[in-house]
Amino acid sequence: MTDVTELTDVAEAGQVFVDPAAYADDTRFHAACGLLRREDPVHRVEHPLFPTFWAVTKHADVHEIELHNNAFHNQPLAVLAQRGAIEQAQQSGLALKTLVHIDDPEHKALRGLTVDWFKPSSLARLDDRLAELARQAVDKMAALGGECDFARDIAVHYPLQVILTILGLPESDFDRMLTLTQELFGNEDPEMSRSTRPEDLMLVLQDFFHYFRELTESRQACPAEDLASVIANGQIDGSPIGPIETVSYYMIIATAGHDTTSSAMAGGVRALVEHPDQLQRLRDDPGLLDSTADEIIRWTTPVKHFMRTAVERYSLASGNHTFEPGDLMLLSYPSANRDEDVFEDPFRFDIGRSPNPHLAFGFGAHYCLGARLAKMEIKALLKELIPRLRSVELAADPALVQSTFVSGLKRLPLRYEIV
Repeated sequence: MTDVTELTDVAEAGQVFVDPAAYADDTRFHAACGLLRREDPVHRVEHPLFPTFWAVTKHADVHEIELHNNAFHNQPLAVLAQRGAIEQAQQSGLALKTLVHIDDPEHKALRGLTVDWFKPSSLARLDDRLAELARQAVDKMAALGGECDFARDIAVHYPLQVILTILGLPESDFDRMLTLTQELFGNEDPEMSRSTRPEDLMLVLQDFFHYFRELTESRQACPAEDLASVIANGQIDGSPIGPIETVSYYMIIATAGHDTTSSAMAGGVRALVEHPDQLQRLRDDPGLLDSTADEIIRWTTPVKHFMRTAVERYSLASGNHTFEPGDLMLLSYPSANRDEDVFEDPFRFDIGRSPNPHLAFGFGAHYCLGARLAKMEIKALLKELIPRLRSVELAADPALVQSTFVSGLKRLPLRYEIV
């Protein structure tokens, strides 16, 4: 492999998008994306195991494609996968139909079932619960005696408790959901997956389907005041939503609703530790919590990509490319969020960055349903942690998950003093 500091081959740079290990190596990944943004911003990627696609690396181009959801569809492939895995999912009958897998008008109708739960007025009722969970998390850090793996001991648990509480799941099921989520999103990482075989990923999906089918039956028989009941009894135009749509709805909320937030939390704490000037700045001015949360989300960008398929001939306003019907493209959010044409000094972690038009939550019709909740959770944790944190440093090297889809820290060993 070419030294990333001297990377000049755009074809080699394009291979980072199909290599899970590249997403666990920030230096290599961002060097490749920087080269592509400069020399070939819409780059054709070919690999024997994957369908051919165009990697879209510039902020303006990603934004434009997201905005024109009638010209670029999520179906038939919303997330990059190997050809074998795509065929196996289709044959198994377990092909997901989450909000990120479907298009309007079906997408708009399904999203409408739960959108009220994620409005500011609805989420405000969670303020006390978020503060309580943040206190518990920081108390746990204190009880661990000055050292912990923040990613494993703190970050994965707090958002999971929040989202599964909203769904109305019992605490006895939390560990099961955590394991299944890590096996789903970490299936490309040897440390986290059952195995890297496509058939074993299907077993993870089967476990999810079994669990959520039982939940659906329970909430249909005895509805409660929770989001699970809303989904289980959801109707569109007077007809119940189908079993695949129901289970898929649970999955996107239960998994993406916590895994991406935990990745942002752990990555944000790492960024503050590695940028002590920004940590002190936040100590001195808690009014920066809002902009800090946005910068953390830009900096970490837990969702690395979504795929789109062109349904018509379309020329980008930038002039970078003209797509033909059937063309498949990968929208690279980490690359867009480091675009030098949009962000001043994009590799500087700046908790006061304004404006901060990052695309970590997507844009347009598919803008992340839980974006506001994710920011609330990050702010609640930092509001509790920062005033109590007397000192902090890395206790060992951090490690990132090897994943081409959702990736963040799997280890963040810290040494600290907390009051």
